[in-house]
Amino acid sequence: MLDPHFFILERLHEFASSVFQHFGVPVQDAEQAADILVLSDLRGIDSHGIARLRSYVSMLSVGRINPQPNITIVRESLSTATVDADNGLGLVVGPKANSMAMDKADHVGTGWVAVKNTNHFGIAGWYVLEALKRDMIGWAMTNTTRIVTPLWGAERMLGTNPIAIAFPGFEEPPIVIDMATPAAAFGKIEMAIRTDNSIPAGWAIDRNGHPTTDPKTMTDGGAILPLGTDRDHGGHKGYCLGAMVDLLCGPLSGANWGPFTPPFTLEHAEPSRRVGQGIGHFFGAMKIEAFIDSTEFKHQIDDWIRTFRATKPAPGTTGPLIPGDPERLAEAERRQTGIPLVPAVVEDLRFVAKQTGVPFE
Repeated sequence: MLDPHFFILERLHEFASSVFQHFGVPVQDAEQAADILVLSDLRGIDSHGIARLRSYVSMLSVGRINPQPNITIVRESLSTATVDADNGLGLVVGPKANSMAMDKADHVGTGWVAVKNTNHFGIAGWYVLEALKRDMIGWAMTNTTRIVTPLWGAERMLGTNPIAIAFPGFEEPPIVIDMATPAAAFGKIEMAIRTDNSIPAGWAIDRNGHPTTDPKTMTDGGAILPLGTDRDHGGHKGYCLGAMVDLLCGPLSGANWGPFTPPFTLEHAEPSRRVGQGIGHFFGAMKIEAFIDSTEFKHQIDDWIRTFRATKPAPGTTGPLIPGDPERLAEAERRQTGIPLVPAVVEDLRFVAKQTGVPFE
């Protein structure tokens, strides 16, 4: 793997925001979009951070994303809503819908918002971290371009379909669960290609359905396997998780689902037909005080965390991590060292700079 270059967080944020503004995204929205991208890098989720900027630029360049959407509510109750995002940038649409869910939770205890006609929304974890700021349990999920095969399948049918949920502690850091539902996120496949590395066995198959550790073979007509890989290792559970996210984000909102979900990059083929509008998101917020005293709940979360940290370690390990630990530790380190970007990502950003005229280095 080639050595990364390190960049100042604020500089990457400024660059991303300026690029979005170049395509007509309003300043406030562009700042919001940049916030999500750089937080991903800050938390060590390199596949969904600034490395994704070139994909957004390619979609905006050909008019595949609406930079100034008219976001509307098409159905609503006290605790729920369905939103038509007018093909807007997911990094802008997602925060607005997530905020709507939290506002509803403030009034009636829980809030649930489904979104259709939208695009890639960055890391699911960003949205649940926002819920923590409002003393809530947050949920976020999205369906994505087909890239994953169902268990015992040999073609792409589902997206990576991530899901996130977060629980606040009192003295301990929050529990933040943020995961893709296949064996690996597609962004990790992309990062392996950028760094000229192989991928672990059990992540993917080739175009003929055979296991592969070559990321390029996977992208050349292959597919990612569901979490668990095969039936003996729980692949049916990963498949069901991916299906759950797809059904909540697709049919429930009126978005496309499964193999008909549109691509979030120009490299992916268009689906054979449409069964809805755009891709879909689903957000949830639960006001803790609607269920139990907030302080009591947080003390229980602290106790849970401390209990699990005290687990007897498996041989050769330091013991279990708490969900969110790797991201929290990465953030603490990267605030000091800067954001590491591999050369292939730096070249992508230079390409974006040349295309838009926005200075990069």
